[in-house]
Amino acid sequence: MADPGVVFLDDDKDLRDLFVDVVALLAERECLTVGSVDELVRQRKHVLAAELVILDINLGPGAPSGLDAYRWLRAQNFTGRIVFLTGHAASHPLVAEARQLSGVRVFEKPLPVPTIARLLEREQH
Repeated sequence: MADPGVVFLDDDKDLRDLFVDVVALLAERECLTVGSVDELVRQRKHVLAAELVILDINLGPGAPSGLDAYRWLRAQNFTGRIVFLTGHAASHPLVAEARQLSGVRVFEKPLPVPTIARLLEREQH
């Protein structure tokens, strides 16, 4: 795989498959999808070359979260944009923590196609 422009981390395989199709349709760009933080780390080379990483905040009970992925990306000096997705209320502790981080945005699921299109615009930083 060529280095992806977009990386999408979500524990829902159907959502990951759908996201790849949407990115291909809207932006004709490579999209790497991963289902866990461990998988994200294993794909380090491709992930760190991406322009945009979209992280689901909650990746399942007992699993490392999107916040763990965020911390790993920052520790690796990732220079692209990071966006969080959540299906939880703003009062959820992980969502509240994500909203406190500087330089990231938190979007609610499902992410509307026009929002995805805006996120995929290369000029936006």
